[in-house]
Amino acid sequence: MWESESDAGAERGLVPVRGGSGRHDAVKSDGFVRRDQSWYVNSDIPSDFLVKVGDVSFNLHKYPMISRSGKMGRLIYESAASSSLDPDTTVADLDDLPGGAESFELAARFCYGMAVDLTASNISGLRCAAEYLEMTEDLEEGNLIFKTEAFLSYVVLSSWRDSIVVLKTCEGLSPWAENLQIVRRCSESIAWKACANPRGVRWAYTGASSGGRPPRSGGGGTASPRWNVGGGGDSKESSPSRQAVPPPDWWFEDVAVLRIDHFVRVVTAIKVKGMRFDLIGASITHYASKWLPGLTKDVANGGGGGGGVAEEPWAQVSAGGGLHMIIAGAGGKDDAATSAPAREQRMVVESLISIIPPQRDSVSCGFLLRLLRLAIMLKVAPALVTELEKRVGMQLEQAALPDLLIPSVGRAETAYDVDLVQRLVEHFLVQELTEQVSSSSPGRGGDPEYYSSSAAGAARMPPAGAASASASASSGLNAKARVARLLDSYLSEVSRDRNLSLTKFQVLAESLPESARACDDGLYRAVDSYLKAHPALTEHERKRLCRVMDCQKLSFDACMHAAQNERLPLRVVVQVLFSEQVKISNALAGSSALKAGGGTDGPFASSSSSVAVPATRRQLLDATPQSFQEGWAAAKKDINTLKFELESMKAKYLELQHDMDALQKQVEPSPAAGPGAKMGGGNKAQQPQGPSAWSNGWKKLGRLTKMTGAEGAGPGGHVGTPGGEAARKAQRRWRNSIS
Repeated sequence: MWESESDAGAERGLVPVRGGSGRHDAVKSDGFVRRDQSWYVNSDIPSDFLVKVGDVSFNLHKYPMISRSGKMGRLIYESAASSSLDPDTTVADLDDLPGGAESFELAARFCYGMAVDLTASNISGLRCAAEYLEMTEDLEEGNLIFKTEAFLSYVVLSSWRDSIVVLKTCEGLSPWAENLQIVRRCSESIAWKACANPRGVRWAYTGASSGGRPPRSGGGGTASPRWNVGGGGDSKESSPSRQAVPPPDWWFEDVAVLRIDHFVRVVTAIKVKGMRFDLIGASITHYASKWLPGLTKDVANGGGGGGGVAEEPWAQVSAGGGLHMIIAGAGGKDDAATSAPAREQRMVVESLISIIPPQRDSVSCGFLLRLLRLAIMLKVAPALVTELEKRVGMQLEQAALPDLLIPSVGRAETAYDVDLVQRLVEHFLVQELTEQVSSSSPGRGGDPEYYSSSAAGAARMPPAGAASASASASSGLNAKARVARLLDSYLSEVSRDRNLSLTKFQVLAESLPESARACDDGLYRAVDSYLKAHPALTEHERKRLCRVMDCQKLSFDACMHAAQNERLPLRVVVQVLFSEQVKISNALAGSSALKAGGGTDGPFASSSSSVAVPATRRQLLDATPQSFQEGWAAAKKDINTLKFELESMKAKYLELQHDMDALQKQVEPSPAAGPGAKMGGGNKAQQPQGPSAWSNGWKKLGRLTKMTGAEGAGPGGHVGTPGGEAARKAQRRWRNSIS
């Protein structure tokens, strides 16, 4: 901790205070003497007032205590009125006195007129004890409340180190320190000094320092901050020394020794005073590394001045009960032994979540994920966990795979919490959609701080808005691509879990839009890993699993691997080969178009496309297993057979169309012939037989078509010409049936 500055060589922070005023000399004493657990006054007059504070007893006199403490006078009066055993000796129990026996000893010395040394370590307890004992100005001018309040205001609050020490000593004085505004005033004093311009702070060095940073107390040197109240940084004292400007994080180490509730008060006050949100986030991360060991990857155990904090008695509390010990014991049998540390850890985590700045990138995504892992293990409030999940979703593209592998807690079937990652992806997509909507809204050309109130600034806003919209769109695509790569790696990792259901895998793989992945190699790797870990999948389930990837987005290496992968369904392998063949055909067509166009891209493009593509096709076919090659040959033969059958059907259709035209010409009467010339010379009795003969003719023609369907296609699938023998026989039969 930074040491308080010296004032003209005197030891500041040690102020002797005397309570006697000359008119209370009836009881003369030379001091206090302790015997075991009892204090006695060196005086010739025997004590008549016994005060018990916890396990410690004080043998005092009534008159000095009554003269300066209103509570003591009231207790003595009530005890004398109610007790009839020994009216000369009064006993008072003060078990609830703030500050304990140490503070009461100092207050008793003050009542006897002895010198009391006020320091930053005892001032808060003594101030609360004076308030408890009602040592006000009504009893005597310059009483203990007045003097302790003056020391707090003029000595403690003007010193950085003293403010830290006093705030630390207030931890055991609740609610007295809160009610007397000691915590608030010290927090605001620390916040004001932390937010001060570093150029206006001069540092006094004693001894050697390393790393350009002032040495810590107890590390071989001292340093103390001094604030130039006038704001002038060009004084003659500081200009010759040419001291380096302290780093912006100079106050992190000192604030990290505070208890979590006081740290929250300090950070809240710093926020109000306008500190940069990234510095606030860095201070929260540093505090978590001290009080939650194992939460951050780079816990500074021996460097960066961490040894100075470890020497403090309150810093050893966090080092004694680490995060791993609590988590390991939380699921054990002796939950009663770890319940109290777990509650403390839970309170720290909940408080840190509540004070993280809302701005994006105020803390790293890795820190948020590790904090989320700990929050789930400690069963933090669901509302805070949901808020933390949203914060992670805001910057999910910055996450790393090890931080995303959060184990499941409770009765979950899978080893990792896949549902949690699904929620994180959903929060990310919602955030991306919100940013797109806000960037595309009219009249907003950027961040509010860049708005211009002038007419020229207003005229320039629409182009800036369009530029910001395009920039946000491109950044959104890049973020989605990074999240897609991260999700593919996560799927490859969790796919080895045999308890991971196909539905969860498929939903997580399809959670991102298709535009997020330019290449599906990572998704194919995850699918292959899932097939390897789940060999009992049916053919339908394997086909369903392979639907999550697009075969056309696979690279050449992935296609080579897929062509040899016997775990994939045959249909998927055929799709992979077909897509690769389409790519090769398109490449050949493009190269031929370039050659026909005169080689607009130069000889390099034509030579590379004409030489490399056929070799690629041969490599792809040679790398295909024999079983898949046979399957592909059978499938190709079936396709050719279907093509031949289609051609034969077309030929039969043309033949029938030709016959129908010929029949229509024969049946239709000519204009010169009278009605009934063809149909029995106008005999009305034969006219009803015309439609039945027509139907019989069509039925015979249909049977003829079925019979000639098999005969029409030869061994090669060719069909006879329309003028064949079968057509002539059908025509004669049709004429005979008509006649």
